[in-house]
Amino acid sequence: MLRGRVARTFGLVGLAVTMAVGAIAVGPLPAEAAAKKVVVVVGPVGSNTSYFKSVANDAAAQAKKYGANVVKIYTPYATWGRVKKALQGAHVLIYAGHGNGWPSPYKPFQRFTKDGLGLNPYSGSGNRKVKYWGEKYLADYINMAPNAAVILMRLCYASGNSEPGRADPTKSTAMARVDNYGAGFLRTNAKVVFAQGYGKSNHIFYSLFKTNRTMKQIFWADPSATGRYTITFSSSRTSGMKAIMDPYRRGKYYRSVIGKLDMTAGQWR
Repeated sequence: MLRGRVARTFGLVGLAVTMAVGAIAVGPLPAEAAAKKVVVVVGPVGSNTSYFKSVANDAAAQAKKYGANVVKIYTPYATWGRVKKALQGAHVLIYAGHGNGWPSPYKPFQRFTKDGLGLNPYSGSGNRKVKYWGEKYLADYINMAPNAAVILMRLCYASGNSEPGRADPTKSTAMARVDNYGAGFLRTNAKVVFAQGYGKSNHIFYSLFKTNRTMKQIFWADPSATGRYTITFSSSRTSGMKAIMDPYRRGKYYRSVIGKLDMTAGQWR
């Protein structure tokens, strides 16, 4: 997503959802929090790179606030080798960068580049060249901690959305995008994938570290949630997983979650 589109979109969704979210504060012990490894990755996004880094830095600061061990890997040094090594045993991945999802105009579908991470092709390669490492690489080479969480920020396709300037997807296409983008990550030991085309992830970290909310309740705790055109479905790609999409109006798919939505923050901890 581009910065201008994000700003316009966020201005349209400054609304709160009035639903119970199980906000019982429990909080981890200091040693428990410090044991949580949070990996923050920013891929190359051209002129938007500095903005994406600021978004990622805000998320990293929130994780540090709760005592997590934060590892930051940012463009122009965000290579597959560095990211792969850092993600082993990680409890949270935050990724901000380009998305290459499916369905999309870029045919055909194949698991080597679709629905994964857009990273630097080599260390020091600048902020414009992108190499995509798709769901196959995630599934085959990444072993996160059991019950890990993934947060995808500012990506095209991941939450069902299209690229800026392209037509809004149909409902079925948007659902397929969410399902496909979650598939590889849900094969890394992760149990939930949040995708946010706008907004912040602060509420997710608060809920993970300080409450016993379910992943579904954490999704609805987002200050930008609307609940007006909610879509729910069972994953066809990943057995037993459920998905929720929260478009702020029909065709505008900028928030989603997929995974084991009844898992609690306590189980994540």
